[in-house]
Amino acid sequence: MKHSIYLLSPLLKDDTIPLPMITFNTVTDTLDLSTCDTLMFTSKQAVKTAEVLNKSWKKIPCLAIGSATAKQIVELGGIVLHQPKSFYGQSLSQDIIEKFHNKKILYLRPQEISFDSKTFLSKANIILQEQIIYETTCIKYVKKDAPIKNAIIIFTSPSTIHCFFESFLWDESYTAIVIGRSTKSHLPQNVRYEVANEATINACIEKAKELLTANRL
Repeated sequence: MKHSIYLLSPLLKDDTIPLPMITFNTVTDTLDLSTCDTLMFTSKQAVKTAEVLNKSWKKIPCLAIGSATAKQIVELGGIVLHQPKSFYGQSLSQDIIEKFHNKKILYLRPQEISFDSKTFLSKANIILQEQIIYETTCIKYVKKDAPIKNAIIIFTSPSTIHCFFESFLWDESYTAIVIGRSTKSHLPQNVRYEVANEATINACIEKAKELLTANRL
C-alpha cells in the first residue's frame, strides 16, 4: 500500500510532497515601537514581517513562542528574552503574568490567531498592546490536486486546516499529523490524527515516518 507525506507549509522539506495552503500578505506600512519595551512573537512570519517594516525591532527584547520563532529572532539579530517551555499562547501568557507583568509588551501578530492573549491577560489587569502586521490567504486547488489515498497530511497551523478544507474533502484513508494542541483543536471530528512530539515541522515529519516504519497505517 503506497503512502505519501504531504506538507501543507510553504516550506520545502525532504521526503515530503509540497502542498502549500497559505500565502502571507503584509497589512501595514508602518510599525511604531515607541510605546513598548518588549515585543511578543508567536510565528516566524511575524518576525520576518517586522524586519521589513522596521529594523529597529531587533533592539527590543522579545518573548517568543516556539523554537522556530526564537531561532528566527536570533538569526535576524534580535534578542530572545524568554521562550516558554511549551509551545502555546496560554503558556506564554501565564509566564507574562508571573514574570513580565510590569513590561510594556507589544504583540506583533497575524490577522487570525488561535489564542486571544490580550483578553486572557486583561483578566489579570495586564494591558497587552497589539498590532496586526500580516494576514494569511488560502491557496486555491482543484479536485485533481487532492492527496492520494492513504496519504499522511501534515498540518502546521489552524490556517492550513481551514484552507485545506476549502479545496478538498477528507478521505477516510488519510491520517493527519498536527504540529500541536492548538492546531489539533481545529480538526473536524472525523479526522484520524497524531500530534507531533514537538511543535516543529521537522518533528511532524519524524512522526509521519514513525507511523510508516511501525506499519501503523
